[in-house]
Order: sequence, then structure tokens, then C-alpha cells
Amino acid sequence: MTPRKKLEGLVAATITPMTPDGQINFPVIRQYVDYLVNEQNVKNVFVNGTTGEGLSLSIQERKQLAEEWMCQGKDKLDHVIIHVGALNLPECQELARHAAAIGASGIAVIAPFFFKPTKKDELVAFLQKVAFEAPEVPFYYYHIPPLTGVKIRVEELLDGIKAQIPTFQGVKFSDTDLLDLAQCVNKNETGEFEFLYGVDEQLLGALAVGANGAVGSTYNYLGRQTNLMLQAFAKPDLALAQKYQFLTGEFLNFVIKLGFGVAQTKAVMTFVSGIPMGPPRLPLVDASSEFIVKAKAKLDSIVWPHGD
Repeated sequence: MTPRKKLEGLVAATITPMTPDGQINFPVIRQYVDYLVNEQNVKNVFVNGTTGEGLSLSIQERKQLAEEWMCQGKDKLDHVIIHVGALNLPECQELARHAAAIGASGIAVIAPFFFKPTKKDELVAFLQKVAFEAPEVPFYYYHIPPLTGVKIRVEELLDGIKAQIPTFQGVKFSDTDLLDLAQCVNKNETGEFEFLYGVDEQLLGALAVGANGAVGSTYNYLGRQTNLMLQAFAKPDLALAQKYQFLTGEFLNFVIKLGFGVAQTKAVMTFVSGIPMGPPRLPLVDASSEFIVKAKAKLDSIVWPHGD
């Protein structure tokens, strides 16, 4: 076996393109992959997550979408991480087995959020049962307490995790608690785990405390600029890195005030890339024409360093 390539840098939380009647638009995935690689310099993807409306898709749709990303990403993408989380254990296990069968680079699992685990042991027991179904596949915990309401700190979760889940590889950390993230990095002395930050507007702060990379929706259309921020941070040229982060934040601050979610992300990606992402699936509703006009004008007005 060839050694596994470390997952670092940017990971695009992929959007699920849909037709006007709400079906998955599979044929545009090829164009989507090429756009990420050639235009945004992003070669890692996170499929069927929050941005991808994974929990609004059927199990069969999720499998088909994972297969399409694996097929179109072959020899183009470095990592295809498949989110296999669901509200019940059997579906998570089924999706984990499928992801392993199609050769996914990794699997990720969100905490179940209707009947919630309230203690570390409950959460670990659930994650363990899923990871067991894909014993050769790197496993990531998808930590997103603002959506799940599961507030078990990742620092606590890490204690003894490798003994219970041998494939545990790291965390998609989608929370603003940088203290928790910093304590995780501090515990990761051997560097065996990867911490991928998921709050795009605070990525620079996460990098400062030791995040390995990032998973986010903005890397679909601001990947090139964010990669330049990573390069500036690595130099280090903190002033330049701050400039990129502040400009990303300026755009996000603007659209958040207008109302910014999956539907609006699809609209932004459509007008930036030219690839039709279509509407979201109900109960989400399409972005308004007013939002699209204002968001496009704002993004066009931003002057990136060096004309990027």
C-alpha cells in the first residue's frame, strides 16, 4: 500500500447541485471538480456534509453522490472525505460500509442530534460502532455544536480515543471555541491527529493555535484567495494573512446580515463559477434575487491584495 497522504490545507465542503425540480444534478460534478482544482487550487473535498444538504438526501442519493465524486475526482483530487452521519446508527453504518467499498479517503460522522448523546462515553460508543464498519478508512468526528446541540468538548473526547477507535484520524471542528481547539492541539504532541477548522471567517485564529487546515463552504469560490492567506501565514507574513482574512470576513459579515445559509451559498457559487447549483431542497428555499444582486455587487467590490 502507498502511504496515506496527510490531509492538510483547504477542503471544500461540497454543494449538492440540483435541478429546478429538486433532483441531484449529477452531470455537473465533473465540471465542479475541474473548477475546484483548476480555478480555486482546492484538491480536497468533504461530501454530503452540511453545505451539501447531506441530511436532506436519501441514503441512496448520498451513495450515488459519493460515487460520483469518487469517479470524477479520480486522479484529480487528493482526498474525498465522505460524511456518513445520520440520525440513526444503522444508516450511518450502511453509509460507512459503502464509503469504504468505493475507496473514500476518509469518513466523518456528525453527532446524532434528535436523541442526543449527553456524555462522552455515549458519543464515543456511537462513533465507535460506525468506525468499526470501515476498519481501513481514516475516521473523523464532525464537531458542529451550533447545529447538533451536542456540546461535549473535543478536548475531553480525545482522551483515550485511539484505543477505542483505532482509525480515528481527527476532527472537523466547526465551532468558535478556540480554547477547546487549542487544548486539542496541545494534547496532539505526536501530531497523529488532524484538526480541520470549519468556521471560515475565523480560520486565521484557528491556524494561530495550530489547526492543520480547514473544511468550509467558502473554499468553493474563495479557495484561491484563502490559499494565498495560508501561504502568507506560513511565510510568515501576518499582515498579509490578516488582509485576506479581513476581506473574507467583510464579505461574510455583509451576507450574514442579509441572511446567509446553504441556499445563499448555492447562489454565490453559481454566479462566481458559472456552474448551476440550483435550488436547495425543502424546507430550505431559494435565495432571493435581491440577495444575489447585493452579494454579487459586494464580492465584485472587494479589492484583494496584489489584484488576486
